[in-house]
Amino acid sequence: MKGYLVALQAITLREAQRFVHQRGRFLSALVRPLVWLVVFAAGFRAALGLSIIPPYQTYITYEVYIVPGLCGMIQLFNGMQSSLSLVYDQEMGSMRLLLTSPLPRGWLLFCKLAAGVAVSLLQVYVFLAIAAAFGIEMPLWGYVAAFPALVLSGLMLGALGLLVSSTVKQFENFAGVMNFVIFPMFFLSTALYPLWKMAESSDLLRDICAVNPFTQAVELIRFALYGQLALWPLLWVILGFVAFFGLALLGYDPAKGLRMRRGPP
Repeated sequence: MKGYLVALQAITLREAQRFVHQRGRFLSALVRPLVWLVVFAAGFRAALGLSIIPPYQTYITYEVYIVPGLCGMIQLFNGMQSSLSLVYDQEMGSMRLLLTSPLPRGWLLFCKLAAGVAVSLLQVYVFLAIAAAFGIEMPLWGYVAAFPALVLSGLMLGALGLLVSSTVKQFENFAGVMNFVIFPMFFLSTALYPLWKMAESSDLLRDICAVNPFTQAVELIRFALYGQLALWPLLWVILGFVAFFGLALLGYDPAKGLRMRRGPP
């Protein structure tokens, strides 16, 4: 057990040191959602006719509505950026050394995933603090209740990043693949507009948004910020994490990589 904890601590500290030295990464993680919140919210609100939104039991402003989606955006981008470092580590060889340690491969990948989630939690709560400074506040208890929801959503989105990184072998190709994953997931979700608004445009788009794993992560965060538990999104997020992480384990299977280098028998 001690070896497992040492591995978790070492990988988390390595990710933290990498994050500290990459200050631009922290700033971009905050500037991106703040731009959406301060600048684009006014345009989207006017274009969609959403001055207030009746989501569940109360009316909220559009700026308040998109805050959970922007929290999910931070975690989605962070998960992909953490995976980008994995692709770099694969090219440099450090990832191969990590996976040849005596500890189970699944635990090592989970440690990498947990380290990325810890970084994303810091980014999300700094963003929420800045949003509160602008007067966009959530219930006080919601900030605490959202913590486990953010952990689960971060694990799922990070596992998706792991899965993507397991399919990309060259550092140069990852940016295109990352954009192909991020933007459809973000825009075809409830991060910016509710499902009933999407249904006014197309039932097909509404259905796509409904089954989008990112939608479920956003709804889990949204309910949690109001101190409520959304069971269906919770189930989706847990199943999504299990599926993405399981496929990522297969992608990082050393035996698979050996067979690919040898070619077909």
